[in-house]
Amino acid sequence: MRDAADVRRRLDDHDYLADIGLSTALYLSLELGLPLLLEGEPGVGKTAAAKVLAQALDVPLIRLQCYEGLTAAEALYDWNHQRQLMAIRLSEARHEKLAEADLFSEEYLQERPILRCVRYAGPHPPVLLIDEIDRADDQFEALLLEFLGESSVTVPELGTFHAASPPVVVLTSNRSRDLHDALRRRCLYHWIDYPSPERVVEILRRTVPSAHVSLIASAARFVGHLRTLEVEKAPGISEAINWVAALSVLGATELVREDVLATLGALAKTPDDRDLVAAAVSDHAFG
Repeated sequence: MRDAADVRRRLDDHDYLADIGLSTALYLSLELGLPLLLEGEPGVGKTAAAKVLAQALDVPLIRLQCYEGLTAAEALYDWNHQRQLMAIRLSEARHEKLAEADLFSEEYLQERPILRCVRYAGPHPPVLLIDEIDRADDQFEALLLEFLGESSVTVPELGTFHAASPPVVVLTSNRSRDLHDALRRRCLYHWIDYPSPERVVEILRRTVPSAHVSLIASAARFVGHLRTLEVEKAPGISEAINWVAALSVLGATELVREDVLATLGALAKTPDDRDLVAAAVSDHAFG
């Protein structure tokens, strides 16, 4: 991609409306070969940015979804233990001696997302999405440092694998916990904020083209209003999209109290938030 404006245009071609800040961060990540850490509230489009970037670059997207207890065997590499056991039994049946090095060879190596990216043999490197890194344990971050800093993975039994070209790496975090400084130092950083009401309207027009124009405008204003309240889970862009889609399915062309109450499940994701949003509906002037 030629520059940040070109990144922005290509994302726009895939119906992802990025501002100049995010476009510049993505462009610098591509040009410098550095991982990009995207932080922001849930539902602001962090994961979607990585997905659409892969589409714009026309390369595979390899996704690593993080969770508590994630290990190297699930993220970096593992060994095919079943095949190793079969090899041991076969050698015993043949009265052959099987060395340990024979069991820990390429034949039994299983690539997980990170090693798969390092060893990717395509003409252009893939996009690796390390999604919700803040959900993983602190110890897991240490497993990533070699890869994030050097685009390599060390398998003690086989040596170190280096990527021919650094993969495009996007990490996302909802800031449910603080990330270690060592990880942050290896990444470029960008915070994705809630978009302006005008941009929300444009996003909804792109993603829910069947929705009426006046419905989209009213829904964008109401979602913005909800974010000013003390809701536990503030509705993001993804919730706004699902909500407008639900209203459209019900045939709504204007935002009316009955339809909002009928579709609260798309906006409020906890019992307390449901009560708070219902109260906001009663206080809000529609029409």
